[in-house]
Amino acid sequence: MKIRIVSVGRIKEKFMQEGIKEYSKRLSRYCSLEIIEVEDEKAPENLSNKEMDQVKEKEGEKILSKIPANSYIISLEIKGKSLTSEELSEKIESLMIEGINDITFIIGGSLGLSKEVLQKSNLKLSFSKMTFPHQLIRVILLEQIYRGFRIMKGEPYHK
Repeated sequence: MKIRIVSVGRIKEKFMQEGIKEYSKRLSRYCSLEIIEVEDEKAPENLSNKEMDQVKEKEGEKILSKIPANSYIISLEIKGKSLTSEELSEKIESLMIEGINDITFIIGGSLGLSKEVLQKSNLKLSFSKMTFPHQLIRVILLEQIYRGFRIMKGEPYHK
């Protein structure tokens, strides 16, 4: 199974880099992991809706250019579907059973994702109705993917 995370922006905080490194190492037992960072667009404060859409469109083009045609796309979207850890594990397992061996998770920038990215997504996934920094979501996503593989394999994991 190939898992790809395409994320807008760089991780600057050392503690988040360490978390990403740790979960990447743990996941290496279960899948091939690729993390792709695309540069975020500079967006000053007080943007109009049109300007926000333009920023999201530019970031969206960069995101979509990194996704292979055969990949199952899961976008992290606050208005998406909420799943339990067990349900996410079941979703990944069912995709594997269906013969899908390439999944791309997308984490947008601070303004969210473009309409084009959301339209191409096979699943829009929400971790919470709360807003989190997109850098932190990368760590949370990796932990949940790891937890999902542990659940799938029947291995113990803290509840």
